Amino acid sequence: MNPTSALSEFLRTRRARLRPEDVDLPDYGGRRRVAGLRREELAHLAGVSVDYYTRLEQGRVGNPSQTVLDAVARALRLAPDESGHLHRLARPAPRPRRRPAVRQQPRPSLLRLLEQLHDTPALVMGHRMDILAWNRAATALFGDYGALPAEERNIARITFLDPSSRELYADWASCARENAAFLHLEAGRRPDDPLLAELVGQLCLRSEEFHHFWAEHPVADKTSGRKVFRHPVAGTLDLAYDTLRPADDPGQALVTYTPDPGTPSDDALRLLLSWAASR
Repeated sequence: MNPTSALSEFLRTRRARLRPEDVDLPDYGGRRRVAGLRREELAHLAGVSVDYYTRLEQGRVGNPSQTVLDAVARALRLAPDESGHLHRLARPAPRPRRRPAVRQQPRPSLLRLLEQLHDTPALVMGHRMDILAWNRAATALFGDYGALPAEERNIARITFLDPSSRELYADWASCARENAAFLHLEAGRRPDDPLLAELVGQLCLRSEEFHHFWAEHPVADKTSGRKVFRHPVAGTLDLAYDTLRPADDPGQALVTYTPDPGTPSDDALRLLLSWAASR
């Protein structure tokens, strides 16, 4: 993954989503040649010359200062994850000596936690969204990951390439875009990861939707939120998800799915786990 082209795409897409009225600039009407703000408008907001911003957007500024990048991030109204992504793309860390790519193994401490979550669907996710481990409750909710070849146990791959995921997620498009956003974030963190690049390339070739989302360059971490599932046995399940990462190993996470106590989703999950245990 080329950080220079990624930086250009990221800045262009973020500039294109802003209108003059979004940033308190006058709009004198007339048809604009480009979507969103012009480069000169963005440069004015960031307090840099048009020439400098143009070279930055084209990836031709060798080492932009943090102060300039912060100003550009503010001008573009970037969220914290997006601002961090901009800094990583524009000021990449020195690349270590390339090592053979290896698939992640689940962290033993996360496995021990997973084993204790009998009534909570949970899984261990790697930085490429690989499913490294899961519990019985997760099997009841998502299906049997063990029936898949190891290389296909990947949240993004399943979301975009398995037709059943479109039935399971009530808002499939939002879930799919979140996955693309997380992979973009990780691609910025790990530009030399060949397995991550291979995954993105395969998804771009095999999924028109992923290619579309990827081109929009969304960037967001997978932290917490809610998902609504349409389960063939339990019906509708409105669950909160939380992503728990070890402080010393942020490349892996325990992802849990829980209902609000006393809600119909709580009852539905209990019914689902009881049904799964009886099989």
